Amino acid sequence: MKTIVLYSSRTGNTKKVAQAVAGALPAGTPCLPVAEAPSDIEAYDLVFLGYWVDRGTANAEAKQFLEGLRPHHVALFATLGADPKSAHAQQSLDEGARILPEGTDVVGTFICQGAVDPKIIEMMYKQFPAGHPHGRTPERDARHAEAAKHPDEADLKEAAEFAAAVLQRLEGGGQ
Repeated sequence: MKTIVLYSSRTGNTKKVAQAVAGALPAGTPCLPVAEAPSDIEAYDLVFLGYWVDRGTANAEAKQFLEGLRPHHVALFATLGADPKSAHAQQSLDEGARILPEGTDVVGTFICQGAVDPKIIEMMYKQFPAGHPHGRTPERDARHAEAAKHPDEADLKEAAEFAAAVLQRLEGGGQ
């Protein structure tokens, strides 16, 4: 099965996850930024596509790519500053999948926490007053501090296991 890993990364979080995904796939599997995607993307049987969550969906660069992606099988992975087990995280994956053209087969999804770009944090704190859901609070500061620890080794291991399971399932070795 011809496979490729593509990603869009602002802070390096999604790139780290993409590399973990690629490391679990057959040797020589390309792992590239979306901007460097080959023009013959339709030649791949399986595309792993990673993005960083921006406003509850794929970031603009990844979104544009997803809109035009037409391979048979796509596995999505993402990073976000919020709790990866939250409803927001699941909605962010669902929104990413909704971007894909009709008929695209989403064969798996994975999401993990990642550090938030300090420039985004600063912008949000300037834009939103205290008391606003995105304004500065001790709880929000604590969430950003926790997110800054990710993706960690456990996250990367889970990403690799996700990739191996998707490939095994598609090749007929698992349910």
